[in-house]
Amino acid sequence: MISFNPASKTFKLDTPNTSYVFAVGKEFGHLVHYYYGPKVSDDNLSYLSLQDPNATQAWVEREKLSYVDCVSFEYPTGGTGDFRTTAMEVETQEGYSVLELKYDSHEIYKGKRKLSGLPATFAGEDECQSLDVILKDDILGLKVVLTYSVFENLDAITRSVKVINEGKAIYLTKVMSTCLDLYNEDFEVLKLCGTWARERRMERYPLAHGYQGISSKRGISSHQENPFIALVSPNTTQTQGQVYAMNLVYSGNFDADIYRNQFDYARMTMGINPYKFKWKLETNASFEAPEAVMVYSAEGLGKMTRTFHDLYRKHLIRSPYKNMKRPILINNWEATYFDFNTEKLLDIAREASKVGIEMLVMDDGWFGDRNDDNKALGDWIVNEKKLPGGLKYLVDEVNKLGLKFGIWMEPEMICPDSDLYRAHPDWAIAVPGRVAGKSRNQYVLDLTRSEVMEHTWNSIKAVVDSANIEYVKWDMNRPLADIASLGLDNDRQGEFFHRYVMAVYELQGRLVSSYPNLLLENCSGGGGRFDPGMLYFSPQIWCSDDTDAVERLRIQEGTALVYPLSSMGAHVSDCPNHILGRVTPFETRGHVALAGTFGYELDITKISKEDRDEIPKQVEMYHKYNDLVREGDYYRLASFADNNEYDCWMVKAKDESEILVTFVSVMNRPNMKPLTIKLQGLDASRKYKDLESGMVYTGDMLMYAGIRESRIWGDYKSKLIHLVEVK
Repeated sequence: MISFNPASKTFKLDTPNTSYVFAVGKEFGHLVHYYYGPKVSDDNLSYLSLQDPNATQAWVEREKLSYVDCVSFEYPTGGTGDFRTTAMEVETQEGYSVLELKYDSHEIYKGKRKLSGLPATFAGEDECQSLDVILKDDILGLKVVLTYSVFENLDAITRSVKVINEGKAIYLTKVMSTCLDLYNEDFEVLKLCGTWARERRMERYPLAHGYQGISSKRGISSHQENPFIALVSPNTTQTQGQVYAMNLVYSGNFDADIYRNQFDYARMTMGINPYKFKWKLETNASFEAPEAVMVYSAEGLGKMTRTFHDLYRKHLIRSPYKNMKRPILINNWEATYFDFNTEKLLDIAREASKVGIEMLVMDDGWFGDRNDDNKALGDWIVNEKKLPGGLKYLVDEVNKLGLKFGIWMEPEMICPDSDLYRAHPDWAIAVPGRVAGKSRNQYVLDLTRSEVMEHTWNSIKAVVDSANIEYVKWDMNRPLADIASLGLDNDRQGEFFHRYVMAVYELQGRLVSSYPNLLLENCSGGGGRFDPGMLYFSPQIWCSDDTDAVERLRIQEGTALVYPLSSMGAHVSDCPNHILGRVTPFETRGHVALAGTFGYELDITKISKEDRDEIPKQVEMYHKYNDLVREGDYYRLASFADNNEYDCWMVKAKDESEILVTFVSVMNRPNMKPLTIKLQGLDASRKYKDLESGMVYTGDMLMYAGIRESRIWGDYKSKLIHLVEVK
């Protein structure tokens, strides 16, 4: 899988279908990138390294700056003449910023090492092979370890970077996790953008000259941007075209940058956003950057998607729930908001237990003096005016009904109107002498301080220990601003953003290790922290606060482009929808939520009898199809975002024994022709029976001729097509 040619000093990383090749440059000892793409048999690709193929050794020696500005580097640095995007930059105590990394040594080994304090993919020695390439700047005494890992049966390569200081104290001002130089083949940029309630919309446009990309400065990966970017060849579809994709296993400020230069080469970099980043690295200290995932597909976006899904399901998500059905839950947020008490929650639980729902989740408003979203965050003490007898009484009563119990918390936050803030106003993030800005009338706790961290952990632990709590929804409802920490020295204030994310990881790591059977669901005002870093701690993330079935089509399509269906928190909510006011059929809401974790967000005691009678059918549907949805291969067949008429996707079992197709008719028009739904990724010779119509199709019929579907009469209607293999 990983080989080194000592004669040419060439490294070759092979996945089942791709090759990644780079070498030690003979000119100056830099690492030079040769190739990434479909699998090749040879590593003799040095002719691809120079963007000027006519360059000679004499020219290189005479024109180092011109050479440096045109060669394809594996890990480019700042200050030596490469005027494109850099992967790493430093600042010395004297204020100098030149860094030149040269090859020193390497090691190839089985398996994969952990990152210190950071989430990352994992694999056993029989599943993975890794490469450490050690680079040095002898003048600065700086050592940089580039780590590459290649997985058995997956066309994915992960990369991470460790910086070790063997010289005087120095400041790191930029440390990217990965870099890729490519010749521009009229590429287009693909990224995921949005805002609250409209997360992860796919955006695609031609690659222009200069800088472009996507980033977050909000302290979280954010609703507005997602740490994913790809270059795709023109006319790339789900089934054809080249895709070069990157995804960062990180939940804070990130930068995914693409630079197209004057020679028509494109450089992709991804890592921690250098915005407000300045890390002091003392002598003998080290710094580890988060892991980045690279995926190449020569078979369009669909192949890329399934590679990410398989990698994350097998090598990132650790929860025991990753291979289990998640309990069907009902959350009281859209049902009651802050207006509830013990009896109201038990009323919901009683009705829920009758129709097959398996868990009650109590959302915001159960603690302190919390009757709206203006106060009490930080006061994680049960409000016994609302919940007489406390949390344990409520949970015990819910358990008696046969339901599990879950709870909402927002541990990172503090309201100025709270007992905690009155006791410790300095625990909120703020610049001394300035009034910090509020969002939702709340501040953010400075978790980088040990005393704040320990108080927060003890608060979480006290709640979880107080009753039989089997699920926690961890929310985070505002970005970070007014950045400063009383716990950091003046010359370390530039470390705050990264230290904050590391503190969140430590808290969540403590939670899942202390309570290994707890189901943790991350949330950030909906989908504001939907990233691979969070998946390392929680097998599912609340996809969006927008539960409208039609809006969810685009949100879930964009999310599923990278992240597994099993990770997408998706619920059936009441209508008119609480954000849009749209009314959609209860059946359609169920079909859309089935493509995620599945649950309910409504007051079951108040919905119509017609809707309530649908719930047992949906519960049965969930239990029938969830194993397939959770573990199968996802294929996008049609996109409402593209055709403005309908949405369609399928999930195929790994053994190809069954297929589930979901079709949603969104916008009907008069005199429309019937639809032909063409499936993907099937064995042409297998036969499948449509369990509803009784029709038997061969795999090639389903892929090339397709299934003929008449338009569904009515607004926002949907249907499932279940096909099983017949011998």
